[in-house]
Amino acid sequence: MQLAVLGRLLSVGRAVLAALRGSLGALCWSLAPLSLSLPLSLSLPGWRSPQPEREREREGEDAAPTPTSVNYHFTRQCNYKCGFCFHTAKTSFVLPLEEAKRGLAMLKEAGMEKINFSGGEPFLQDRGEFVGKLVQFCKQELELPSVSIVSNGSLIRKQWFEKYGAYLDILAISCDSFDEDVNVLIGRRQGKKNHVENLHKLRQWCREHAVAFKINSVINRFNVEEDMNEQIKALNPVRWKVFQCLLIEGENSGEDALREAEKFVISDEDFDRFLDRHKDVSCLVPESNQKMRDSYLILDEYMRFLNCRNGRKEPSKSILDVGVEAAIKFSGFDEKMFLRRGGKYVWSKADMKLDW
Repeated sequence: MQLAVLGRLLSVGRAVLAALRGSLGALCWSLAPLSLSLPLSLSLPGWRSPQPEREREREGEDAAPTPTSVNYHFTRQCNYKCGFCFHTAKTSFVLPLEEAKRGLAMLKEAGMEKINFSGGEPFLQDRGEFVGKLVQFCKQELELPSVSIVSNGSLIRKQWFEKYGAYLDILAISCDSFDEDVNVLIGRRQGKKNHVENLHKLRQWCREHAVAFKINSVINRFNVEEDMNEQIKALNPVRWKVFQCLLIEGENSGEDALREAEKFVISDEDFDRFLDRHKDVSCLVPESNQKMRDSYLILDEYMRFLNCRNGRKEPSKSILDVGVEAAIKFSGFDEKMFLRRGGKYVWSKADMKLDW
């Protein structure tokens, strides 16, 4: 009798378990879409994440920044003698063209979208042919969204635009004053060529060849009181980048420097007053020393990233030797500051919709 009762209880228990199993299965299927949409922090009970939160955070901190926008100073040589220059002619080295192209291809593979060629003076090397070939390579073969050059403009010829202008998105010309006497004091002049007159000529060539025109100005002790509103509005650049004069030890400051820029330095208050005087210029893009120091990825003539965090330019190993990811970790690059200062903008001329 007892065995019969026990058997019936066992059968009932099995039925209940089967019913529960079926209900649980249905419940899991109904929750499946929801669980797929939940963030990891809302995982179902009993689920163990393969990567603990602290470990993920630590990996994020150690991850190399993306070289979205790179400034390649492929030469240090220049035909001007600007007293505040912070990338001086300490060497005459220039990479062979094919090695430079190899490095640029590596940067593109690592996520580069914009390349800016600078110096020194980029048009000194092979009368502009070297930078022209790099510009063409980056736009035609690497298909970069933005290719730009920063130049003093003194060596650019119209023939260069006819040959390479189609591959260039932005030409930035350095102009610190619209008073030629001030340009002479600064050192932005060679021979009898008038820097301001040449600036207007380059503006016209950019318009004729559909190249976006930009102006860079370093605000210093000799031009801080100048009113540039009228001239800048007449030239109508897509951007007017206004920098505060910056000291870099070993470049334009200190015992082993080739320049002595201390006499050019202005205070933050002086810089703010200059900006306030030009606040109605719509294309104005101000950059104080604080914004500028760590928010640029600078590649030198050996393709080494330069870390400026300690007030000097401390080079990484060359990307050609160790790769982009290993080298960029020593760059001191502040990616958040890069984005905060507006480092990423509409930088392809195809997207600017300008009236050339």
